Amino acid sequence: MKVGAWYLGDDRCEFTVWCPRSKTVTLELSDRSVEMQRQDDGYWSTIVSGIKPGAEYRYRLQSGTFPDPASQFQPSGVHGASAVVDHRFEWQDSQWQGIKLEDFVIYELHVGAFTPEGTFEAIIPRLQTLKELGVSAIEIMPISQFPGDRNWGYDGTYPYAIQNSYGDANSLKKLVNACHQHGISVVLDVVYNHFGPEGAYINQFGDYFTETYKTPWGSAINFDNAYSHCVRSYFLENALYWLREFHIDALRLDAVQAIYDMGARHFLAELADRVEELSQQQNRKLYLIAESDLNDVKLIRSKSANGYGLDAQWSDDFHHALHALLTGTDIGYYQDFGTCEDLAKAYRNTFVYDWKYAPHRFRFHGAPALDCPMTQFVVCIQNHDQIGNQMHGERLSQLISFEGLKLAAGAVLLSPYIPLLFMGEEYGEEVPFTYFVSHSDPELIQAVRRGRKAEFAAFHLEGEPPDPEAPETFQVCKLQWERHQQGKHKVLWTFYQRLLKLRRSHPALVKRDRASVSACAEEDKKLVWLERQDVICVFNFNQSDQVFEFPVGQWRTVLNSADQEWMGAGSLAPEKGQEGESGTVRSQSFVVYERY
Repeated sequence: MKVGAWYLGDDRCEFTVWCPRSKTVTLELSDRSVEMQRQDDGYWSTIVSGIKPGAEYRYRLQSGTFPDPASQFQPSGVHGASAVVDHRFEWQDSQWQGIKLEDFVIYELHVGAFTPEGTFEAIIPRLQTLKELGVSAIEIMPISQFPGDRNWGYDGTYPYAIQNSYGDANSLKKLVNACHQHGISVVLDVVYNHFGPEGAYINQFGDYFTETYKTPWGSAINFDNAYSHCVRSYFLENALYWLREFHIDALRLDAVQAIYDMGARHFLAELADRVEELSQQQNRKLYLIAESDLNDVKLIRSKSANGYGLDAQWSDDFHHALHALLTGTDIGYYQDFGTCEDLAKAYRNTFVYDWKYAPHRFRFHGAPALDCPMTQFVVCIQNHDQIGNQMHGERLSQLISFEGLKLAAGAVLLSPYIPLLFMGEEYGEEVPFTYFVSHSDPELIQAVRRGRKAEFAAFHLEGEPPDPEAPETFQVCKLQWERHQQGKHKVLWTFYQRLLKLRRSHPALVKRDRASVSACAEEDKKLVWLERQDVICVFNFNQSDQVFEFPVGQWRTVLNSADQEWMGAGSLAPEKGQEGESGTVRSQSFVVYERY
């Protein structure tokens, strides 16, 4: 059932809301009240004339008057009235067929911090630069209406409503339209595991929550208890809404380990079926990408293999293994990583923890992933969480050397997996990305502050994190975009561009099946070897130069991060080599050879 206010044209609008326990539901408009008619399964609906786009409304129940839980726009924020949206738009992407998942190079961005204006339309002038870099998909952090005008987006309380400080429905459509004209896919981050703590009036309407399970954010969404079929429909229709009405190409599903469903047909499997149906209708493949902490490929296995049928999932093990090597940190979950063999295993097997004992979890964790294609996994060295998990939101550029940044780039972009970059990473952005909010409830603000301190205390970090409520905490997170054309930042940007071109053009790097990938480690030297058919990559995580031996064959240099062209100290590795000969790779650098 499609819920919300759907403008029919000619000043007519259909309103539908799910409220199974109410005896009456009244649509409150600015100039009148309209009694709604009860339908099957506790839905209420009415078609009203004399309604123009932008008309504001609420629903009156026995318990009070509230905004629409399926509101498509909240012009006055989470506590204000809902507004009718006219979805008519002149699209110019009728020939767009999307980018194949295996060709995704994802660029994660936060709308508010990506540009000075902090809007959808302000992103458009930067698309050409991203295209020239080699980006093929942007991933937009959650845009559902949240309290105030500063938030990561995971505190949204209106899953259908576009954050009013970013723009409106037309603004988002203009951005998607422009992306497609540039040959860039759009991934939208959606949150189906909780509602934010302020403005969540949805609990007034129906049994959207269950006390059977608990999430880190409170009560779980009701996907398997009484009335869950209508709750599931609410979220299924939401996914289709973004894909259908806004031409979004893929959805990133936030923290699916907190989507609890013990029913015979898991919500995620039903979601995959519904999205596949829409893909067939539109003759264009649409994708679902899960963020998951489970290391469980059941998410992406096919239905015939008793999986849920999602298209891809994140692999945090890759990030943790690489980050621990680069920084030497061993706090929190990083204590489970830190060896070169961890990274080599992440290259070979995807998951480091594949039903292996994880010390920080005090239990066995994960499952093997060898039966799934490598192009079903997303990896990174920076993302919003991993930067935000630093007390002061330090990016990698503040934690390691310039040589280390190049090493990190090579380790990610030369992998067979789908790479994700976090905005500004490509030029070594130095401004932080800390956690920020703009709540209006003083008690909630204090609770958020206490919560942040407790999180860092759990990591045994001392000090005072930035105040998440302070406007300046958000302001300092805005990118200094002009840096990508300056000094060392321009060098790093060009280095990323070179790596991405190599990734998509070299035959050995284009081939990404498991049979063509092998990796091993020399722990005493802190070297990691990655072999991609006729290409070998030697990564040196040591603080000193290291000698390596050429494997069987004749080899010539493709790329060396220590070259002076990349502001390195100069290569010590030979341009060519063969079995029985040796070379030297600079500290904190890597060299790529191809067979000839």
